[in-house]
Amino acid sequence: MESNEEKIADDVGSVVEAISADDDNAAPLYVVESLCMRCTHNGTTRFLLTSIPHFRKVLLSAFECPHCGERNNEVQFAGEIQPKGCYYRLEVQSGDPKMFSRQVVKSESATIKIPELDFEIPPEAQRGSLSTVEGILVRAIDGLQALQEERKKADPQTAEAIDQFLLKLKACATGESPFTFILDDPAGNSFIENPFAPSPDPSLSIKFYDRTPEQQASLGYLVQPSQLNEHVAEASMGETSNDVDQIRRQPHGSVGAAAGQKAIAQSNSAEIAEALFRYSAPQEVMTFPSTCGACAARCETRMFVTRIPYFQEVIVMASTCDACGYRNSELKPGGPIPEKGKRITLFVKNINDLSRDVIKSDTASVKVPELELELASGTLGGIVTTVEGLITKISESLERVHGFTFGDSLDESKKNKWRDFKASLNKILSMTEPWTLILDDALANSFIAPATDDIKDDHQLIFEEYERSWEQNEELGLNDIDTSSADAAYGENTRV
Repeated sequence: MESNEEKIADDVGSVVEAISADDDNAAPLYVVESLCMRCTHNGTTRFLLTSIPHFRKVLLSAFECPHCGERNNEVQFAGEIQPKGCYYRLEVQSGDPKMFSRQVVKSESATIKIPELDFEIPPEAQRGSLSTVEGILVRAIDGLQALQEERKKADPQTAEAIDQFLLKLKACATGESPFTFILDDPAGNSFIENPFAPSPDPSLSIKFYDRTPEQQASLGYLVQPSQLNEHVAEASMGETSNDVDQIRRQPHGSVGAAAGQKAIAQSNSAEIAEALFRYSAPQEVMTFPSTCGACAARCETRMFVTRIPYFQEVIVMASTCDACGYRNSELKPGGPIPEKGKRITLFVKNINDLSRDVIKSDTASVKVPELELELASGTLGGIVTTVEGLITKISESLERVHGFTFGDSLDESKKNKWRDFKASLNKILSMTEPWTLILDDALANSFIAPATDDIKDDHQLIFEEYERSWEQNEELGLNDIDTSSADAAYGENTRV
């Protein structure tokens, strides 16, 4: 910070105005005289607008009182609220000190949970901060210990219960007990470091979800009371759930465009031509009311069912919000759940293979063996793109999610590892040598377009079906499906 020019400001309001007008590349350090909440004398607060590489623009503030020595710091997000909330789940094993040094960005709207202790840190308990897993836990322990002496005098029973809980929390903070560290942020501006990036982290899972009307309201969006009531009623009836889930999104109007052009070039039969005609001009488009995922205003969603050649029946949905201009489209699989999973292997040998259309569902994992790259199912959500577009999205996603890629917190060896991996991604797109793309989808809802009229003549493309394991069925919720009542009712109707 020594290199930043220091400016004296009269109050926080003038700091905000100055920061908004400053150039990002030369943001100065602002100093404001402010009241110390411990000794009631005046101290100084310093503000600095900066950007965490490949993550977010943040406003750092640090307070220091020269009279009593009180010091604290805070991080606030100067950028926009993300379209989706984020949900990080970190499995912390006992006896692993490196796990506690992972850096954590917690926004002012994020909630931290430790299910094993039934412990939750609400957003208002710890403001936005840039810390580590250990730092978050130590701060929580200090907060609980702060008034213990007063509690022992006023309510000894409660104080004793807190002492017992602190023993369990300290055991987690020192690595004696394993626990699960959950970071849930409806604003989507929180982050947990993955030290293995760009490779997947077996201990860390990341999911993105649509905010509920209550979460929209907590973030300052205007939500109609009727929307809140509707959501509560639906939740009570079991029609909706708050499970974190990824939604497949593509820019409005682009879903199926590339696939349609490819299929048109390949079509040589009346059946395919008929399917393509219906794909480009659906016979029936259904319209129903919905809620905007960005501003929670009422909007319309249009939906129709079609069949993609060489693939299966799909449901195309598109929404447009007149209030904020937000648009999205989704492609969902139609028909029954396949009995087997599907593994698709494409041997990419020339530049034309990069233009093959790809449908990747949110249950598909992606592998590139030559780069030792593996993305777990759910990463990137469901997308309709090309082979080149998929690799580009992977690169952009890794840079966006792993915010400390080239920051000061990363040592030189890890920086070089990231640079080498980025160069490897660019190298496979330049087709200097052949490589392999593998889509493994337990629900068989993914697809790579063939380069020949008959899919059997494309020797670079291999489709393999396999039996799902019990664990895969359990993750997909298929083990709990009981259709005996429906089967019995269907049998009775058939006999009648």
